[in-house]
Amino acid sequence: MALPRSGPVRSEAARLAILRATVELLSERGYDHLSIEGIATRAGVGKQTIYRWWPSKGAVIAECLLEGMLPTERLRPPDTGDIRQDLTTWLGRVFALLGSAEGEGMLRSLIAAAAEHAEVGLRLRDSLSGSDSISGRLMRATGTVPNLPEGAPVDEVADALIGAVILRALARTTVGPRDVDRLLDAVLGR
Repeated sequence: MALPRSGPVRSEAARLAILRATVELLSERGYDHLSIEGIATRAGVGKQTIYRWWPSKGAVIAECLLEGMLPTERLRPPDTGDIRQDLTTWLGRVFALLGSAEGEGMLRSLIAAAAEHAEVGLRLRDSLSGSDSISGRLMRATGTVPNLPEGAPVDEVADALIGAVILRALARTTVGPRDVDRLLDAVLGR
């Protein structure tokens, strides 16, 4: 016998409408001008519906990103066969994205949502370990020349790179080409 469910029941149609409205408004207005009220109006739901499921606009944006509803092509590392060059390209793209108001706002909201909610943090971690992720790209480079030696600590390298990106985003520091080279030297060696 199934136990009765407690708490609010999510309407999948309303959830999707909220996520779509968030993506549209984020694209049109940017992070700073995005509001729960605006999302609710666009989605055709009450603000209380959004707050029942998400505590903040950052949490809604995090779900959009984790559901694959936000463009993340720039966040996927290339695979040319040269891991150092691919990571240089990837970090350049990520830092350029962070240099934009939209990119900075998205990353900060994702960090905030992950810090506030363990489930978001776990979903984010899972999304970073797929084949299209930085961990997947590092794994494919392991044991190949001139890339990573067999048994390289792929998860730790990915954590170090992602941690550096997050720290730069939180500190709002600018990053130049030499900074990317120095970071890769520190993580991968020369």
